[in-house]
Amino acid sequence: MMTGKQRSFLKSLSNPLRPMMQLGKGGLTPEAVKQIDVLLNDHELLKINILNSCPLEAREVAETLSESLKAEFVSALGRKLVVFRSSRTKDKVNRIQLP
Repeated sequence: MMTGKQRSFLKSLSNPLRPMMQLGKGGLTPEAVKQIDVLLNDHELLKINILNSCPLEAREVAETLSESLKAEFVSALGRKLVVFRSSRTKDKVNRIQLP
């Protein structure tokens, strides 16, 4: 569980990021979950764009990812979602250091 200060810190880091993943009419398929898992290992902080054709809302996607990938929900603004998970593969120097 993240504190409010950590969540605010991650929000500030996610502002300039562009969405690296889009969810469309297929929703959150197992393939999409695998791809998000890989992206979280590589980048730790991930912005996801949920298209209008997607049957899921941002909060539903965040809950599913939190349960299946052990990712932390950072924020949702409209149809954009930000999630965080500390990388298992990055060395400690290049990881995002939470306050």
